[in-house]
Amino acid sequence: MKVSLALCTLLSSLPFAATAGSGILDLTTQANYAQQGKPAYITRDNTTDGKAITDRGATLGRVLFYDKRLSKDDSISCSSCHQQAHAFSDTSIASTGVNGTTGRHSMRLINSRFSQEPKFFWDERATTLENQTTQPIRDHAEMGFSGTGDDPAFSVLLTKLAAIEEYQVLFAMAFGDTAITESRLQLALAQFIRSIQSFDSRFDVGRAQVANGNAPFPNFTTQENAGKQIFLTPPPNGAGCAGCHRPGEFDIDPASRNNGVTTKIGGGTDLTNVRSPSLRDLIGPGGQSNGPFMHDGSLATLEAVINHYNAIPADNDQLDARLQRPNGQPQNLGLTQDEKDSLLAFLLTLTGSAVYTDERWSDPFDEAGQLSLIVFPATAIKIEKSGAAMAKVSCQATPGLQYKLQASTDLVNWDTTIATVTADANGLCQHQVSLTGSWFYRYAYEVPSP
Repeated sequence: MKVSLALCTLLSSLPFAATAGSGILDLTTQANYAQQGKPAYITRDNTTDGKAITDRGATLGRVLFYDKRLSKDDSISCSSCHQQAHAFSDTSIASTGVNGTTGRHSMRLINSRFSQEPKFFWDERATTLENQTTQPIRDHAEMGFSGTGDDPAFSVLLTKLAAIEEYQVLFAMAFGDTAITESRLQLALAQFIRSIQSFDSRFDVGRAQVANGNAPFPNFTTQENAGKQIFLTPPPNGAGCAGCHRPGEFDIDPASRNNGVTTKIGGGTDLTNVRSPSLRDLIGPGGQSNGPFMHDGSLATLEAVINHYNAIPADNDQLDARLQRPNGQPQNLGLTQDEKDSLLAFLLTLTGSAVYTDERWSDPFDEAGQLSLIVFPATAIKIEKSGAAMAKVSCQATPGLQYKLQASTDLVNWDTTIATVTADANGLCQHQVSLTGSWFYRYAYEVPSP
């Protein structure tokens, strides 16, 4: 790992562009995470006070999300189980960890922010997304910093990260100093996950053209519009899916109970699963499944999901009341094959495209797991006279980092530090200097001490 320490007066030591998979992260031109647009009909948001997305925080979160060094043996990252190519889920029923496999299927993370439900995990054991983010790291089977048996304690991970140069830079950029704590890891990871959004589906194109979601969408086929009505209309005239999965977020109603899938991966019964991800991007843009469905991965296709809800196979004392008939027995909708086909056609309209390839959410590391940071742009320093004997020395650098404005008489020895300047929110460093004497100026960056 390395940090580019190029000077503002020189070209960056990394002369090529920072692209996905290049192992180069340009901190001087950060991606837009905080000010992404969203449709007007998207109104639900589980972001808690003081936890809003920032470009700097989400940039740090992106690195943490893809960094395998967050596992005890450097083999597993968050992205190992939540893959961009599959709407941040896994095609395996159970995901592989450092000491075994996960107890539940890895939930799709797409549009996690846009839900009224603030709790996370299938069983809602995490009270917020921030609390959720480090539980897999602390889990013995998943990432192994559990502090039990032969597992190192979570504090060992914090010490490990504090010794890594790029994290000293990234934490200083995001938080103003290099301190690495669990709460800061949680905040950065949650900001990155909340930034992952998908609103470019055919549903969104159609919804933008009508006054309300009940109207036929002009870009839909007859079958797709029929499927939409089946989704929206309660039984006995429809499937009533919208009762629990509310458009246009298609998030889960916080009051929902279990859906009749009660088995555990590996056998047994589990009635505690009452949360689900958004129904958006169930299927990828190429038609591929974004993994098996339900907490136990027991339903391999959307057709199987529809068949399950069409005839709930068995009752249990935690079954959601909306999945029961008036006589108290499990739901049996009696959908025809044409109706099931129409419902499937509608669900396929909820898939977007850009999120699967957008560099903002891609792996910043190269194939060897290496990452270099650019903290200066490949541009020259700017000096503007501001009077007979004064000038303003400016440099567009990385927001939030501290730089030393140094002077030299020979362009070799830079022992004189004029000032320490913190780049502002837009990455601008500037300071007034005297023009008396023969001096050259530069901004220099040093990796801060942990």
